[in-house]
Amino acid sequence: MKEIHVSLTAVRQVRRPEGAPSAADFEIVTQPLPDLADGQVLVENRYLSVDPYMREFMEWGGWELGAGLEGRTIGEVVESKEPTLPVGATVFHRHGWATHAVLTSTDARTITPADGVPLSAYLGILGGTGLTAYVGLTRIAQVRPGDDVFISAAAGAVGSAAGQIARLLGAGRIVGSTGSAAKVEHLTRDLGFDAAFNYHDGSVTDLLAKAAPDGIDVYFDNVGGDHLAAAIDALRERGRVAWCGSVAQYNNLRTPPSAPHNLFDVVGKSLRIEGFLVRNHLDAREEFEEFLIPHVRSGQVLVNETVTEGFSSIVDAFIGMLRGENVGKMLVRV
Repeated sequence: MKEIHVSLTAVRQVRRPEGAPSAADFEIVTQPLPDLADGQVLVENRYLSVDPYMREFMEWGGWELGAGLEGRTIGEVVESKEPTLPVGATVFHRHGWATHAVLTSTDARTITPADGVPLSAYLGILGGTGLTAYVGLTRIAQVRPGDDVFISAAAGAVGSAAGQIARLLGAGRIVGSTGSAAKVEHLTRDLGFDAAFNYHDGSVTDLLAKAAPDGIDVYFDNVGGDHLAAAIDALRERGRVAWCGSVAQYNNLRTPPSAPHNLFDVVGKSLRIEGFLVRNHLDAREEFEEFLIPHVRSGQVLVNETVTEGFSSIVDAFIGMLRGENVGKMLVRV
């Protein structure tokens, strides 16, 4: 086999951010790739994912300063010394924020895209993003037909997936919060939400009460803070909260937020609040794909994504995602 000699371009974190991350927290490095050892493959990355959880990694050391950065990635095997991962195979891996990766079979999962489904969907609606939404709704909140559901950060990656999946599960009224009038329109026009509101327009409690005047049964929480307090007010007896994220505090992780003022209503209403990590539910992947792929293929479920072009755009894409500049999943096409 002809040897392929290329350089790897990668992003490294060089300092911990204070408040919102900036480009100065990162640097781009280029280095030669080592020769492959037996059992290794060289992957040329095609799509890179940037996600809210990465802001926590910047703070607490999930990313080590000066080292490679974790991130969901899809690429193509371009050189192989591992028979189970031949040249041309499409793989998912987590050695992100780089143009290439040297992997073993334990690092990579082969993907065979379904007919009519774009490859990028396997980092979004059919990837960890969609699986997070599915697990939160089915295993954690246990959504039942007719349940009224509120989803915060509803125009983001997980939120937009949760709204569409909730509809497929037979939810009744689906309400979303988001950060602009344009995103409100996108939720109700394109993603099937019954109502949505811009949380900048006033008290979240008041806005949710107007959008869901009869209350809600389930809250899918991507935000925390005032959104969680508003949901506790709106939840009916024995309502459920699937707590997925807390984007409201990601830029202020070292100062714990105050508890919701109405937290004791969890007792009075017999509510259940459960946090979860999708990595503890990877056994749901096959069930999830069987459920969702037909709806993606038919167009009933939208592959909702914002794609930036070129590896050099990844830092700007990450910072923009944290600012809410994306609709749906934020991806970088290398």
